[in-house]
Amino acid sequence: MLRQPAFGHRLRKLRTARGLSQTALAGEGMSTSYLSRLESGARRPTGRAVDYLAGRLGLEPGDFQEQATGSLVHALTLAASTGSGDTVEALRRALAAEGHEDPVLRWQALWLLAQSARLQGDHTAERDHLTRLVALGEEAGVSELRVRGLTRLARCLRSIGEITPALDAAVDAHRIALGEQLGVEDRAAALLALVSVQAEAGRVGDARVYADELTALLEGRTDALWAEAMWTSAAVRVRQGDHAGALACLDEALDRFASQEDLILWIRLRLTTARLHLQRLPADPASAAHRAAEAEAALAFAGTPALRQDLTALKADLAFATGHYDQARTLLAELAADQPRMTYRGQVRLEILRHQLLILGGDPSGVQGLRTLAQQAQDDANIDLAAEIWRVLADALTQAGPPAPPGVPAAAAGPASPAPTGVPASPASPAAAGRAVPSGRVAAAGS
Repeated sequence: MLRQPAFGHRLRKLRTARGLSQTALAGEGMSTSYLSRLESGARRPTGRAVDYLAGRLGLEPGDFQEQATGSLVHALTLAASTGSGDTVEALRRALAAEGHEDPVLRWQALWLLAQSARLQGDHTAERDHLTRLVALGEEAGVSELRVRGLTRLARCLRSIGEITPALDAAVDAHRIALGEQLGVEDRAAALLALVSVQAEAGRVGDARVYADELTALLEGRTDALWAEAMWTSAAVRVRQGDHAGALACLDEALDRFASQEDLILWIRLRLTTARLHLQRLPADPASAAHRAAEAEAALAFAGTPALRQDLTALKADLAFATGHYDQARTLLAELAADQPRMTYRGQVRLEILRHQLLILGGDPSGVQGLRTLAQQAQDDANIDLAAEIWRVLADALTQAGPPAPPGVPAAAAGPASPAPTGVPASPASPAAAGRAVPSGRVAAAGS
């Protein structure tokens, strides 16, 4: 229950933290004199007044409750030490109330909130937190904070398919890291973002040059940053058609990177390697299934909704590659019924598979669907993905075989062999299959 004068003190704190006058906050829906009496504690707030003021401030009504912990510092300490959902929510509420705090402190809070959103597959929330974080880095004037914010923002934007702004952020991060002569970790992180975005944008030659520079910079290490660098180098090699070289990079990461370092990354490396086994020629479903089983066993200890969806999508691709088309359809339906948490590329992969299954069933809408996906990816400057979809379409048309004779169901004809899908995208830190594709975006992600 909101009581006075605590509510009034809280309201004034929230208003001044945002630099608003009483007139600006009151707007047309409330008199300034009434707002003044609320802030002074002279009037008890009604539910309608609380809802209105929360909307004007961009908060939830519960945010007017005085924090029991009393400060952003306290909430930040709890969130950093436990990372539980309750402490992260408390941190969000504290940040909303403590807008006047030191920019570096707010930067740390936003970093943790963005990290939590990424782990949950909520890439839209992650982008919003990171956008604010980058602005705070500029305000603080600390080069390391600027580079780290831009680097993470670039990777997030890449995850949701916004390639052009992702490239801008990555280029800025790399420029600052070099110009300010920052440490190895910041320079490597900036290179990591730049390579992954350049590869996605189709600038594979430049990406390979920077990828080689990145691996040389981290030579001799076996930590998470090194493992991500090997993953990124593998992604570039895939785009160059060097599947053997890509698999060598991933195998080295699998052999040398310990799960104790970062279990989620350990799992993602196995999911990525499994996809590469499906894409290589000839495909190797047995090795893919082995890596998928390793990842699934570890999900019991570090599972997130996004990782579970990635595993289900991989199983659908594996079912398709081994000719179990009904199983692939069932898994796609399971994903369609869930809240999408996959990256842009992951969601497009689901749409590709759905359209491939339509083509196998003799449904001509599958061909048009793939063409639409490819064109949308091309319009979004996602050149590499567009090229991949066109290749899948060509393969699907080749494998579909001749049309079924009159009176025979088209699905009975079947393909000579399935065309495997999936490109191991470099690490980034959702439309589910069967859902309508938003205009201007193949499947808008939530990385």
